[in-house]
Amino acid sequence: MDKINGRRRAYAILALCAATALTVHAQTFTTLFTFDTRDGLTLDAGLVQGISGTLYGTNVSGGANGYGTFFEITPAGALTTLHGFDGGSPSSGAVLQAANGDFYGTGFGGRGTCSGGCGTVFKITPSGALTTLYSFDLTDGADPNALIQAANADFYGTTIGGGANTNARCPEGCGTVFKIAPAGTLTTLYSFCSQSDCTDGLYPETGLVQAANGDLYGTTGFGGIGTCANGCGTIFKITPTGTLTTLYSFDRTDGGNPYAGLVQAANGDFYGTTLDGGANNSGTVFEITADGVLTTLYSFCAQIGCPDGASPYAGLIQATDGNLYGTTVSGGSNQGGTIFKVTPAGKLHTLYSFCHLGDSTCTDGASPYAGLVQATNGDFYGTTEYGGADTSQTAVCWTSGAKGCGTVFRLSVGLGPFVKTLPTSGAVGAAVQILGSDLAGTTSVTFNGAAASFTVNPTGAAIATNVPVGATSGTIQVVTPSGTLSSNLRFRVP
Repeated sequence: MDKINGRRRAYAILALCAATALTVHAQTFTTLFTFDTRDGLTLDAGLVQGISGTLYGTNVSGGANGYGTFFEITPAGALTTLHGFDGGSPSSGAVLQAANGDFYGTGFGGRGTCSGGCGTVFKITPSGALTTLYSFDLTDGADPNALIQAANADFYGTTIGGGANTNARCPEGCGTVFKIAPAGTLTTLYSFCSQSDCTDGLYPETGLVQAANGDLYGTTGFGGIGTCANGCGTIFKITPTGTLTTLYSFDRTDGGNPYAGLVQAANGDFYGTTLDGGANNSGTVFEITADGVLTTLYSFCAQIGCPDGASPYAGLIQATDGNLYGTTVSGGSNQGGTIFKVTPAGKLHTLYSFCHLGDSTCTDGASPYAGLVQATNGDFYGTTEYGGADTSQTAVCWTSGAKGCGTVFRLSVGLGPFVKTLPTSGAVGAAVQILGSDLAGTTSVTFNGAAASFTVNPTGAAIATNVPVGATSGTIQVVTPSGTLSSNLRFRVP
């Protein structure tokens, strides 16, 4: 148990097939980088693609000061440590980059009344200069998760603990939903366990997603009306002003303990994972409509020995082929976790199985706790918490027998290039960055058909623009000398 993630792991400790899975071989897996304690370790957070064209991420421990790092890594695997945290670690939620180029994230520690601090919201520049925007003080939350930037330009997030409500199950608070302005003014929108017996949920373990209707959707790892001890978790909707509706309570047979967040797919429904429960008590993939009708699409460990994976800790992404991609922390043919693809109808394909931690060599990594990101070159990038080619630091990595301190990897399945936006929504006039792999020589940018003026940055990896007059919600298209690139998501104009 590491000293920084102790409270998060303490919350998580409360928690403790009839489908066909096909193995697909038409892909290329590459280990790009192996961490040791100098570079940082405990890669719980996923990666994000930046305006520079490189990827950014955090470790929650290790590094020069022992409290984790903020790093940049090129698609080819060259890593640079930009910041070593000191006195408080970044949380296990990924940072996000705003259109102004700065990154925003959350961390443990800070000045609050919790032992060691209740957590912070911070801003960090691409060169690594950090500013603490807010320190939680238990009454307004503790241990914040990842942020999202909504269409109104404010950030929204959740805290695992703290808030107005306490009881025997959550003596330091049951968690919150909050809003914070870019300048650092925080508003607590909701405190969980506001209802009798915590039927509204407790301990949200991950962040939120803003849906096309403008509301925010998320999960709690515990609570609800399910039959698990402390509840099996919930799915909720909350308005930007703080009105919460519980859409669904898990009951173990349909999944339990949804530690990951949701993704809204192109069909308007939400998709997610549960860590436990399901037909084989090894986690599930589910679909839920905006009004709360849930369908269990897949139950992991459907085969003897769990070659299809078990225990998906992270959420899903919808890739440009329309399918959903994710990871499991265990199972697979080597029992070190998997990368999988699942169709919206629930047919699962195991794309890669990571090595077992007990293997004498574990160069590809093991236990991917974080989810995937699809970069604009079409490839997927992710991290593993353990394993890798460098075994010199084995004694100080977190798991007994672990060979290496985690990796960054790339998986190519043959998908083509596209563009994505920072942020994914905005009113007319709002600043937007359009990310791509080779945007030099761009001749046209349109927002659902409305032409926009633009400037291509010197690296050719991004375009600076503003939402043009006449823009409506829809696809962004960028015309380059090599062809027309479309955005992976519909850009939403509120």
